[in-house]
Amino acid sequence: MAKQDDELEGQVMLPPKPLAPRKGRGAVSNLQGRFEVHAREDFDDGWTSEDEEDDAPVQFKTQVTDEYAKSILSRNASPDVPFSVSLNPYRGCEHGCIYCFARPTHSYLGLSPGLDFESRIFAKVNAPELLRRELAKPSYVPQSIALGVNTDAYQPCERERGLTRRVLQVLQECQHPVAVISKSALLERDIDVLADMASRRQAIAAVTLTTLDSSISRTLEPRAAAPARRLRTIRALAEAGIPVGVSVAPIIPFVTEPEIERILEAACEAGAMSAHYVVLRLPWEVNPLFQEWLQAHFPERAQRVMNRVRDMRGGKDYDSDFSKRMSGEGVWADLIAQRFRKTVERLGMANRPGRFVELDTSQFRRPEVVPLPPAKQCGNATGQLDLFS
Repeated sequence: MAKQDDELEGQVMLPPKPLAPRKGRGAVSNLQGRFEVHAREDFDDGWTSEDEEDDAPVQFKTQVTDEYAKSILSRNASPDVPFSVSLNPYRGCEHGCIYCFARPTHSYLGLSPGLDFESRIFAKVNAPELLRRELAKPSYVPQSIALGVNTDAYQPCERERGLTRRVLQVLQECQHPVAVISKSALLERDIDVLADMASRRQAIAAVTLTTLDSSISRTLEPRAAAPARRLRTIRALAEAGIPVGVSVAPIIPFVTEPEIERILEAACEAGAMSAHYVVLRLPWEVNPLFQEWLQAHFPERAQRVMNRVRDMRGGKDYDSDFSKRMSGEGVWADLIAQRFRKTVERLGMANRPGRFVELDTSQFRRPEVVPLPPAKQCGNATGQLDLFS
């Protein structure tokens, strides 16, 4: 296991020839997770006839599974993120962003961080009720909650599930501050709730804008809103009086990096008040998955991209040190920081990772709790009843 971990964190072995891209999906393989005991490898056993469509890719249709979570608020003490409490109504994300740092979490479910991550989605159907119970605890101290940080709270299945809206309504009722980040136009659906909360300094939003090139976006983040549509979402939020920022993340050398200034200018024109960025991160299985994507979509510049990534990571594919994992280090990382800072200053935008300190927690009202039905009280993380309940 240690050897496998070292391989994923350092240099990785790629297939001998580039894998074929999959329409509508970010990953090009279903790479096994690092906790799997058995390794799998494709080989030709000689039984396939030439007439059979052996090369036709297996279809990965999206499956959304109900899940009864045991807890709903996640806490962290990372010094390089602006929040300490977050809430994610879903596990896995159909947007399929190849760079998503949350992909490795599917390994804990015995699933692949590759195609499984973007096609096997788990909806925490009791999220609103769990949140209400958490806020009702006498010991609870209100802190701004970041919504949808790990996986997008407005991914496609939210249209039918509505879990994110119900979570926001609980926070609205309790006058509890929230910060929402998304790359989905569905965010506009909840402008009524967010605008009401923003009028009391209890809501802010951020829209992730990785590129303005729709042809790149279609492969990089295939089921997220198109770049032009995200700009319209920024405008809609700003016109509704909701403080909105832009997250230029991740910055990928020679892919999205040339657009830094244009992205900021477009976001500012649309109404973004603040901006921040993150340099491409390749933790765990994200590393081989991203490199497969590079070979499939940008084979002519794949080596150049990875060389620049290593220039910013001390010669490695990734460095998890808190002081530099978001921004990198070295000459090229410094150049990106200067370009970003100068553009933000020229546009009159605030260069900060969030506006959490400006959100008001003083108006928080503890909710009343409605008891959960017995079956839901004893459900475990997968919705299955406990053996001894």
